[in-house]
Amino acid sequence: MNSNSREAILAAAKRAAQAHGYSGLNFRELAQTVGIKSASIYYHFPSKADLGAAVAKRYWEDTAAVLQDMLAETPDPLRCLRQYPDIFRRSLESENRLCLCSFMSAEYQDLPETVKKEVQTFADVNVAWLSRVLAAAATIGAGESEKRARAIFAAVAGAQLIARSRADIALYDEIIDSYRVAGLLTA
Repeated sequence: MNSNSREAILAAAKRAAQAHGYSGLNFRELAQTVGIKSASIYYHFPSKADLGAAVAKRYWEDTAAVLQDMLAETPDPLRCLRQYPDIFRRSLESENRLCLCSFMSAEYQDLPETVKKEVQTFADVNVAWLSRVLAAAATIGAGESEKRARAIFAAVAGAQLIARSRADIALYDEIIDSYRVAGLLTA
């Protein structure tokens, strides 16, 4: 088995988890999607927990890279804060999918410990980035940036959830705009 197979499995598993959560990770269905035998998946991921943890880890690593790239390309922290909700919007643009870690968070009690750890790390990465950018923007007191970051992360993820339940991306935009009007997000 080569690394291309592993990457194809991770990509298919990401799409499945964004649409159906951790419970949607089915080795037989993933194998059909990738075009390999289901036994081949076990070569890379000995268990569903291993696959779920790898998918969630890759998801937060990719998100962390997107956030870092955003800061590198846009050194203006206020502009970065305005662009942040776009990351979650992209999932909705992709066949009304949900943020993988948000979906898995809803299944938290049923997740293996290794998957829980990666899901928590996704939230930690987002909150830490938002906190740093809020502090750099100096829009609130330094001691308040982490609390505000958690509120922004939760609000944006919540807006995505509501919009997904209605299959209405315009509703997501409307909710994000209302956050801006209310002052939670930068206008």
